[in-house]
Amino acid sequence: MQTTPLSSEDKLPLTCSRTGICCHGNRVWLNPWELLCLATEKGIPVREFRDLHCIFGGIRLLFNGKSDNQGRQACNQYIENFGCSVHPGRPLACRLFPIARQIQNNEVRYMYQGSQFPCLNSCPEVLDLPQLTVAEYIDGQQTERFEQAQDAYLELMQNLADIAFMLLLDTGLAASGDRKTLAAWKQMGKKEPDALASRIGDEWMDNLMLPEIPYTSDPILFSQQHNELLQEKLQLACGNLQTEQELHEASVLTMAMALLLARSLGANPLQLSEHWINIAKENGALE
Repeated sequence: MQTTPLSSEDKLPLTCSRTGICCHGNRVWLNPWELLCLATEKGIPVREFRDLHCIFGGIRLLFNGKSDNQGRQACNQYIENFGCSVHPGRPLACRLFPIARQIQNNEVRYMYQGSQFPCLNSCPEVLDLPQLTVAEYIDGQQTERFEQAQDAYLELMQNLADIAFMLLLDTGLAASGDRKTLAAWKQMGKKEPDALASRIGDEWMDNLMLPEIPYTSDPILFSQQHNELLQEKLQLACGNLQTEQELHEASVLTMAMALLLARSLGANPLQLSEHWINIAKENGALE
């Protein structure tokens, strides 16, 4: 899909008209820290928030509220004639909308989809409101901690993939002539998130999305603690594996978690799985 790149000084009609249009018919993906922020703002346990208000094991907000005049259902945190009921805890996707964020070669880039600024289609009244630079908008939306969370969970995603590599390449599994593991990685890259969450299973989905860590406003600390917790649990689960089948299953499970987390961060699981498969093949794995 075509995108329009933005500089921090680009001036756009970014003052919100507060009509709630963007709270209907969209997809809002969540990382584990954002899920905890929403639950904290709601004043309920994170497990309860996930089970009531999310799908795919907690990586996406549920849009099952009242439909607008175009038949698009509202986010279930949206209250008609009021707005977002968890606005202070809203995730990065909501803070940045209609702008998207991407990291390429360690450089952060902002953009919007299409050639025409998206808000003009459904909220033309924004043209009558003050314009903001991209930098002013981002600052006003207080995105810093949420961008830090996004970047920290991209690193955690890569750590999970590295463990999947280790279980395949450093245990003798790949050297045994195994072809099942990369085939499974490829299939998982194509799976819908509900199927991937089902494959991971309830226990490991809880480990991935509901870590037993107290709320902290520091997303870097939270993600570091989450990473350590996952490493400990994976070490306990995988430390004494012996058979090729056990190693295969552990590598597939860990890669499934990496790919589902990738989806929650807005990455493309299919492209990532293909990238990781190519790396594994370069290091001796067979497809």
